[in-house]
Amino acid sequence: MKNIRINVSFDMRSPGWATPTHELYRAAIEMAAFVDRIGADQIGLMQHHGSDDGYLPQPFTLAGGMAAVTSRIRFLLGAVVLPLHDPVELAEQIAVVDQMSNGRLNVIFGAGYVPFEFAMFRKSLKDRARLMDEGLEVILRALRGERFEFDGRPIYVRPLPVQAPEDIVMVGGGVPASARRAAKFGVGFGPMKPELIDLYLTECERLGHRPRTYFRPVPGMPLAVHLCEDPDKGWEAIAPHAVHVITEYAKWAEQEGDGSNSPFKGLTDPAVLRQAGMFAAWTPDQLVEKVRGMEAGQIGFQPLLGGLSPEEGWKSLLLLEATMPRLKA
Repeated sequence: MKNIRINVSFDMRSPGWATPTHELYRAAIEMAAFVDRIGADQIGLMQHHGSDDGYLPQPFTLAGGMAAVTSRIRFLLGAVVLPLHDPVELAEQIAVVDQMSNGRLNVIFGAGYVPFEFAMFRKSLKDRARLMDEGLEVILRALRGERFEFDGRPIYVRPLPVQAPEDIVMVGGGVPASARRAAKFGVGFGPMKPELIDLYLTECERLGHRPRTYFRPVPGMPLAVHLCEDPDKGWEAIAPHAVHVITEYAKWAEQEGDGSNSPFKGLTDPAVLRQAGMFAAWTPDQLVEKVRGMEAGQIGFQPLLGGLSPEEGWKSLLLLEATMPRLKA
């Protein structure tokens, strides 16, 4: 296969009219074992807090459960909202999950943007840049094995991760400051905009830091593909769930105000969501044709998108299994 990753993500959203949450969690564990077996490259686990639909608040916990039923697939957690959390606890969680997975973990840290989440954790949005920098410093020093003091408190974390911390930690974001922050701390970078990768690489060279893991988004690619035999019927199956996910993100973007970099901002009309292309229902042939024209990038799947029934999600994953030999050819 070309430098193309197959990423299967879970946000565990479950609006009241969709699949019950406990059924989604059971299915997610089973799906993780399946996509590990068929050769997918990565499982993505997202994070938000205080969402009515149960958006996954603890990705490290779910990653630990998935690590127990997988052997080779990597885990990408993110964006974990660093300013909301104690960096020492985050360092401990990283170390334990990396040990449980035998070194298959990456974590993208983001600055956050939802006002309610910051209020919930008694943090100020105005402090997020400072908290990002302080948190990254603490996490990296702790995971290197240092015993040190920071802000008047002693810090010492054990166990240590299997991987070097710089190979685990990544910075996410949609602004130039995020690229500069990733380069400054010598960690990986997962941007929202492809052009920020060039800035990240330039800054790494200027600072004498080796670039770590980074992903360059492919313009025009859906956030997630639902594989199906009939695109119209496939879209009909996922449409209410895609509408829910996008409109909820759009609400958060509106709360952020004029400074929002969210691609969902203003995208609240269900009639235009399919044309927007953020989620797509494709046949296996359409997927193969799209991959044929790519040199690098990521193909995303969300088999439980917005509380989609596991039965429908399995249809997509079984088609992915059947299509994997063609993707690798």
